[in-house]
Amino acid sequence: MSDFLTLFAPALPEIFVLAMVSLILVIDAALDDSKRYIAYVLSLATVVGAAFLTARDFSAMPVLALGGLFVDDPLADVLKLFLYLSVAVVMVYSRDYLRQRGLYKGEFFVLALFALLGMMVMVSASHFLTLYLGLELLSLSLYAMVALQRDSSVATEAAMKYFVLGALASGMLLYGMSMVYGVTGSLALGDIAQNLTDGTDLRIPLVFGIVFIVAGLAFKLGAVPFHMWVPDVYHGAPTAMTLFIGTAPKIAAFAFVVRILGQGLESQVAEWRDMLVILAVLSMAVGNLAAIAQSNLKRMFAYSTISHMGFMLLGILAGSQNGYGSAMFYVLVYALMSAGGFGMILLLSRAGFEADQLDDFKGLNRRSPWLAFLMLLLMFSMAGVPPTVGFYAKLVVLQAVVEIGYVWLAVAAVLFSLIGAFYYLRIVKLMYFDAPHDTEAISACPDARVIMSANGLAVLALGILPQPLMAVCVYAVGASF
Repeated sequence: MSDFLTLFAPALPEIFVLAMVSLILVIDAALDDSKRYIAYVLSLATVVGAAFLTARDFSAMPVLALGGLFVDDPLADVLKLFLYLSVAVVMVYSRDYLRQRGLYKGEFFVLALFALLGMMVMVSASHFLTLYLGLELLSLSLYAMVALQRDSSVATEAAMKYFVLGALASGMLLYGMSMVYGVTGSLALGDIAQNLTDGTDLRIPLVFGIVFIVAGLAFKLGAVPFHMWVPDVYHGAPTAMTLFIGTAPKIAAFAFVVRILGQGLESQVAEWRDMLVILAVLSMAVGNLAAIAQSNLKRMFAYSTISHMGFMLLGILAGSQNGYGSAMFYVLVYALMSAGGFGMILLLSRAGFEADQLDDFKGLNRRSPWLAFLMLLLMFSMAGVPPTVGFYAKLVVLQAVVEIGYVWLAVAAVLFSLIGAFYYLRIVKLMYFDAPHDTEAISACPDARVIMSANGLAVLALGILPQPLMAVCVYAVGASF
């Protein structure tokens, strides 16, 4: 028994989540519609329990488990804690929205927890097989979540696009992994790194493998030119699902990229850095320019996501501990800002009305000065205006780029950020200087209002005092690599 516990102890949070999902599936099948809150409460309890297990067994040093397929290290533990926080916030924000649209069912919470499990596996993977297993578990859950509103043709269309392009990305990723396996003779990230450090004569197959892997990763991140699914999925999916897709999976995607490029292919940084430079510049350019033309807030946030992923790639392409730490800080901050932005749409929505148009935010200051102030903080942060945390997040990734001599890239990023400031500040202008179109009272539940207040104020507090979170990110990367 003790040997069993020793073998599986690093994966105890994953085992707990899987067991709870199975339990919720069984319990939900016996519930009628008036008792759906039980699935909601159990889902939140699952997230809290997993957070407790992760924090209790926080690993100061990397520990390999399950035959080298799984690693428990500070990077994984820190990212998991933020994943739990993101998923819990999504559930609280989404509850009223789901209830009003007949989607308050166990399926949503079960799929969210299965997606969380996939993300947990991704961030703790030390092997190509584990990485791919976690990615597919996450992806299949997200496809189903997008299509959960079965009577909506728009949601079904978005799910089909997401599925087809996601399958294409997975195929490219698998092909790249197989080529790297052919060159190195291993699927374990540590062995791949060691074999590539020792040198190989098969340079051309290796480079082709890296190209396919980077292309697959760019699909998952939504980076240009592999971004075509992002606006349609964000717009077509119910807002609660869009909120989920736009937050926690981005944290897992960062871990996926860093595990493969920063650990397995670290010695080949010269090969993949130039590719990431192109992806970053194109993402920042297309994302910020296309967002200006949007009148739908969800589509605008979709293009905003593309530009933010470009900024995150700036930290990763630096190929240094400081760069990875900066990228980690950026993606955590982005998840916080994205949760607030989509959460505000959910708070303003009601039965039969989606507050996803820019005009729906006109005169918000007259209807609710506090919510307007919180939205102002979120938009300032996304635009990178001090003293919000978005400014510091952009600053640290730019510093990482300058450290490796890519000053021109930092200058380009600043210029694209200035362009992006326009469409964020446009929302502030609509809230404070235009007359409201909608004068109905905002009927958000108290717990969602409290979480939204904490979300908005956290953006300001982390901007004033960002050092603790940045120190955690740098420590997590340094102790894991």
